[in-house]
Amino acid sequence: MKKFDVEITETLQRKVSVEAASQEDAERMVTQAWNNQDYVLDSGDFTGVDFKTVGEHELAETRTMEVLLVQPNAYPKKISVGTELEDLQAMVGGDIEVTYPFEDEVAIILNESGKINGLPLNRAIYTEDGDMQDIYAGDFLVVGLTEDDFGSLTSEQMQKFEEQFHQPQMFVRMGRSIMAIPVPDDMVKRMEEKAAKPLEKSKPAPDRESL
Repeated sequence: MKKFDVEITETLQRKVSVEAASQEDAERMVTQAWNNQDYVLDSGDFTGVDFKTVGEHELAETRTMEVLLVQPNAYPKKISVGTELEDLQAMVGGDIEVTYPFEDEVAIILNESGKINGLPLNRAIYTEDGDMQDIYAGDFLVVGLTEDDFGSLTSEQMQKFEEQFHQPQMFVRMGRSIMAIPVPDDMVKRMEEKAAKPLEKSKPAPDRESL
C-alpha cells in the first residue's frame, strides 16, 4: 500500500466583449476589470477538470505487539501496543527501564523513575528461592523478545505471567523488611469500579456576598 498526492485542477472560463483600439488595449481593460472584481467567475463558468499525480510515498508500517499490562490494584490486562519507543513510554508514563528477571524469553518494561517519583507500588519480584528481589512501582509491561527487539508474548507466556501477576499486592513494612500482602478480590473490585467512574465535579464555592 502506498500514499499518492493527486493534484486537482478545475478550469473556469468566460468570454466578455469590450470596445478598444487594439487587442492589447482590450486585454489590458479586461485584466483591470478582473482585478477590480468586475468579473467574478463561478460554477457557471466551469469548463473542465484535470487530475494529475504529483507525488508518491511509501507508507510506514505500523507494528504492534500483544503484551501484558500490569497496574497497581488491578488485575493484569492483555493489550496491543506499538513497538516504537514513544508508545512504550506512553504506557509507563515516562522514560523506560528494561529488566530481565526471568529465564523465560520475556522482559519487563517499567518507568525508570517510578520509585523516585512516588508512583504506587505495584508487584514484587521474587528469586527462585522465593525471596523478594525487587518491587516495581507504577504500571509495567511484560513483553516477549525476538532476536533483536521486543515482540508479542506467546499464548503460553501470556497465561503464565497473567497467573503470576494476577493478584494485586499491598506492601507493609515489618521492621527492616517489607511484606507483600495479596489484595482481597472484593477490594480489587471496589478499586477498579472507583477508577472506572468519572471524577465528580466539585461544587463551586459560595459567593461571599451571599453569606
